[in-house]
Amino acid sequence: MDFGASPLYKAGMTLPFLKMHGLGNDFVVFDARPAPLGLTLAAVRAVADRRTGVGCDQLIIIEPPQTPDTAAFMRIHNADGSEVSACGNASRCVAALLMAETGLDRVALATKAGRLEASRDSRGQITVDMGPARLDWREIPLAEAAETDALEISHGPLNRPVAVSMGNPHAVFFVPDVDAVPLAEVGPVLEHHPMFPERANIEVAQVLGPGRLRMRVWERGTGITRACGTGACAVLVAAARRGLTGRSAEVVLDGGVLAITWRADGHVLMTGPATTSFSGRLAPELSTPPS
Repeated sequence: MDFGASPLYKAGMTLPFLKMHGLGNDFVVFDARPAPLGLTLAAVRAVADRRTGVGCDQLIIIEPPQTPDTAAFMRIHNADGSEVSACGNASRCVAALLMAETGLDRVALATKAGRLEASRDSRGQITVDMGPARLDWREIPLAEAAETDALEISHGPLNRPVAVSMGNPHAVFFVPDVDAVPLAEVGPVLEHHPMFPERANIEVAQVLGPGRLRMRVWERGTGITRACGTGACAVLVAAARRGLTGRSAEVVLDGGVLAITWRADGHVLMTGPATTSFSGRLAPELSTPPS
């Protein structure tokens, strides 16, 4: 996985990276398997800045495997520098890189949320087993005991969300029209609601048909993004719990469509593309900015 092979890079440039995205949810990806990167919180924020850095929703670091049954460990930072446990779209991107590197059509990677298995079909679509949906209030987590299929939370046009953890916390609000919701206004308020001690990703979802859902997302630590893989998983699980769909559906995001299945054993499968946009190298002032 040689990110920096081009002879066009100038002397004095430093860390090589790939810019990737899953349906417009974009990432700056580093390979830290040869040596640790030592990126500070300030460096993560600097790289993620869309005006003065590379720009991304999340910064992803591929690290050496911690167990013999995985190919690598994936570390995830939001644009604000906070480290999170899960990212569905990034999982597809990293899995695609590891498959291209090994020539295999199946790979396992580890995250702070657990071990993920991924496979590639003949169309190049990547399916990731995102593990079980967690529905108990302690697992999400919530600040107090509550029925997670209809939390007593409301703000503006939104009320009574379904809470789901896909390795990270989600609150899914069902509405008649997702595009009518002022997500930039209500998202940050609900992200920081006292019920969510670790903050929450906020989804607004609309039922388009028995097997088709539409969603928009406010991601904690990032803001509105064009896609969220764990959010799409949470929306399907929430819709199935409410009896609005079956256990499989297409989820239409601003950036495209993901196919989601909630299996009988509780695991959630997510299928979609992984795209590489470009490669580059960071200037020294980005990798070691002033604190």
